[in-house]
Amino acid sequence: MHQTPTTQAPRPKIEVRSIDYVPRSERHGKVWHQGPFWFTGNFVLTTLVTGFTGPALGLGALPSMLAILIGVAIGTFFMAFHANQGPRMGLPQMIQSRAQFGFRGAVVPFIAVVGVYIGFNVFNVILATDAINTVLPGARTPWYLLLVGLAVLLAIVGHDLLHRVQRWLTWLMIAVFGVLTLLAIRELRADAALAAGPFSWSAFLVQLSAAAGYQISYSVYVSDYSRYLPENTPPGKVIFWTYLGAGGSALWLMSLGAFLASALPAPDAIGSIREVGNRLFDGFGTFAVLIAVPSLVGIMAVNCYGAMLTSVSAIDAFTKVKPTLRLRVTGILVIAAIILAVARLIPESYLGSFNTFVLLMLYFLVPWTAVNLVDFYLVRRGHYAIGEIFNRDGLYRGWSVAGLTAYGLGLLAMVPFMALSFWTGPFTAALGGADIAFAVGLPVAGVSYWLLSRRLDLAAERQLAEADKQRLEPQGEQP
Repeated sequence: MHQTPTTQAPRPKIEVRSIDYVPRSERHGKVWHQGPFWFTGNFVLTTLVTGFTGPALGLGALPSMLAILIGVAIGTFFMAFHANQGPRMGLPQMIQSRAQFGFRGAVVPFIAVVGVYIGFNVFNVILATDAINTVLPGARTPWYLLLVGLAVLLAIVGHDLLHRVQRWLTWLMIAVFGVLTLLAIRELRADAALAAGPFSWSAFLVQLSAAAGYQISYSVYVSDYSRYLPENTPPGKVIFWTYLGAGGSALWLMSLGAFLASALPAPDAIGSIREVGNRLFDGFGTFAVLIAVPSLVGIMAVNCYGAMLTSVSAIDAFTKVKPTLRLRVTGILVIAAIILAVARLIPESYLGSFNTFVLLMLYFLVPWTAVNLVDFYLVRRGHYAIGEIFNRDGLYRGWSVAGLTAYGLGLLAMVPFMALSFWTGPFTAALGGADIAFAVGLPVAGVSYWLLSRRLDLAAERQLAEADKQRLEPQGEQP
């Protein structure tokens, strides 16, 4: 495939596409770019905090790191396999769900996805402002406006600029946090941190589930950033680079978080980094904290971009919209306004209840990822009538009984295993508080969908998909 001028231009062009199909004539990029994109996307302070979970429950650093390793390996597996859908289908991640849930039925997971996008961005803008306030204390609202504004600009320019920014930040984050990690190993009481303490299966499972669930939450926008790759990009390479990037940064930061939480008496993301970094020389810790801010802005831009795509897809299910640049900009600005409003209205002590809200939203994503992956790899095997995904009266019209039933069964199966501030499932209580809901919801939703989809007329759909390819690519025009 030929690269377009977008990859050769000295400055990135503003992306014009949103929820529509990316024609082969516009495909470009290198598959290894998925690695640094997801490495930096996951190299944020929220990832570090996830590693605090095990030690906070009394689990030692080494068993916490083992739980993190297993959880990251499992969660990133599901995330990375979504990446292959981008080059194959040329579509954003969530709009693909119309094939499994129906043109309008896909709105069900859309609602949870937008909630997660907004929730994480509120957390990110508050955390980034906390980092800045270590040097420039004072009013928070101006920093909220600046940080969200920068994220909006990145999201508006779009796909290519987001990839560029994430690639460059990768090397910066590796350099700074590489030094910080070596300092932590050298300066902190490693003997105490790594000492074998009492082992708790419940704490081990809580840390494992936290790591796995955190990684699975990225599944909702993986192919948003692989959909511009050429259609013939080898699936194994797309999956490998996505897995390497997202899994590598998560394993590193979560393990560092577990080590810091075991070695320091009162760990917190910003304070711990400052304390360790300043042991090299006074000010390096503060520098490391501030370096984390650009990565938070980067992932905020990614979240704004994904929230816009998902929201527009939901609106399009009921009122036809034309995917234009104006629509992209408007959608991103509306999402940004909501993020600012929520960040301004909630108190600084919101994190406990707000994290419960985000966790609840993540429960809604687990059965979605199972249904989506089973459909792509086992049921339809990558053969979709792309044009019909945009046809409200077409093949995927209305509400899909198979997809919605499987989704509901997966969600119901998780309820006895959930651990929320207002609800502890009976099985969770029996496990000492261990939340393994994702490990139950994934197979229940996936198997249910596979059984319910056995009556689909896949042969007729494949014929329609082949004919659809010709309509989608008339001299590189849009569908």
